[in-house]
Amino acid sequence: MNQKESIRKKAFRLLRKEPMLPVSAAAAIIAMFITPPSAATLSGIDWHTLATLFMMLTVLEGFKSENIFRPLLRLAGGIRSMAALSLFLVFSVFFSSMFVTNDVSLIIFVPLTIMLFRAGQKEAFILPVITMENIAAVRGSLLTPFGSPQNLFIFGQSGVTAFRFMAYMFPLWILSAVLLVGFVLALYRKDIRMSTGVSNMAFAGEWDAGRRLHRAAYIAIFAVVLWTIVSRTPLWGWVTAGVAAAVLLIDRRILLKTDYVLLLTFLCFFIFSSSIASNHAISSFLSRSVAGREYWWSILLSQVISNVPASIVLYPFARNVGALLYGLDSAGLCSLIGSLASVINYRIYVREYPQNGGSFIRTFTLISLAFFALVALPGYLISAYFPLIP
Repeated sequence: MNQKESIRKKAFRLLRKEPMLPVSAAAAIIAMFITPPSAATLSGIDWHTLATLFMMLTVLEGFKSENIFRPLLRLAGGIRSMAALSLFLVFSVFFSSMFVTNDVSLIIFVPLTIMLFRAGQKEAFILPVITMENIAAVRGSLLTPFGSPQNLFIFGQSGVTAFRFMAYMFPLWILSAVLLVGFVLALYRKDIRMSTGVSNMAFAGEWDAGRRLHRAAYIAIFAVVLWTIVSRTPLWGWVTAGVAAAVLLIDRRILLKTDYVLLLTFLCFFIFSSSIASNHAISSFLSRSVAGREYWWSILLSQVISNVPASIVLYPFARNVGALLYGLDSAGLCSLIGSLASVINYRIYVREYPQNGGSFIRTFTLISLAFFALVALPGYLISAYFPLIP
C-alpha cells in the first residue's frame, strides 16, 4: 500500500468516525463565501461556550483517569432492576441539566450509562437509554436560565426575571418529566422486572490511595468550572487559562485526551452562524419573516445550524421571546444537528462504538421524533396564547 492510499484510508476512517466534523466544516466554508470573514465574524463566535466546553471535557477526562465517578457507579450499580436503573440515570440527567447545563450533564452520565450496561451485558439497551438521556438533557435544562447556552443567551438579552422565566417554562418541563417516565417504562414493557445483571462492583474499580491529592484537585477544579457557569463571571477567559494550567501541572497527558474534534465541530458551527447573521440580505429577510412565527422558525433553523447559533441569529428579530425559547428547546428533538448537546452525546457514543454511528442516528431520530410529536403542539399553543414579552 502506497502513502497516498494510506492517507486516503485514514481520511475515510476519520469521516466515518466523525461525520459531524466535515458537515460543520462544509457549513463554515460555505458561510464564509456568502459573507467574507471579518472582525465581526470573529466577535460573533460564542467563545464563552467553547471555553466552558473545553474546561468540562478536560476536567472530566481527569475524572475518568482518577476514577472519581466510583461512588456514583457503586450507587447506580446497586440498583437491581433495568427499569429502575434507567429511570435513575435519565432523571439524573434531567435534574442535573438544570444547574450544570444540558451538555455537561450528558458528558457526566452517558459514559456512566455505557459502563454500567456493559458490566451487566445489557448493551442492547444503551442506545435507547442514552437517547432518553439526551431528551432528558434537552427538556430538563429548559426550566432554568442557565440550563442551556440558548437559555442563558436569551435570558441575558431579554431582561426577563429569573422567576418569571422559570414560571413560564414550568408547564413544558413537568410535561416532559411525565412523558419520560412513560417512555422508560415502555422500553421495558415486556419485562418490567428485568435484572441489570450487575453481580459485582469490579467494574467500578478501586482508588489509588497515593493519588488522593489528584482526585481532590480535579474535584476543586470542577467546582470552579461550575461556579464559572452559574455565576456568569466575565473572568471566564482567565478561569479557562487557569484550568488548563492546573491540569498541565497535575497530569499533562489529560490535555492530550481532551476531545478537540468536538471543540472544532462547535467552532465551525459558530463560524457558520456568525457569518450568516452578519449578512445584510439575510438579516433583512429574517426581520420581515421571523416576528410572529418565532416558534417554527427556531425549530426549522436549528435543524440547519443547531439551536445555540439559531438563538443568536433569530433573537434580534423576535417579538415573542417565549415562542423563541419554546422552539429552541424543542428543536433538539427533531434531529442530531438540532441541539449541540445531541452532537456531544453522539461523540461520546461513537468513541466507544465507532462502527455504530448509523445505528445511533436511527435510534435517536425515531425516539426523539416520537417525543417531539407529543410536546410540539402544547409548546406552540402555550407560546401563542400566553406570549412571554419582555
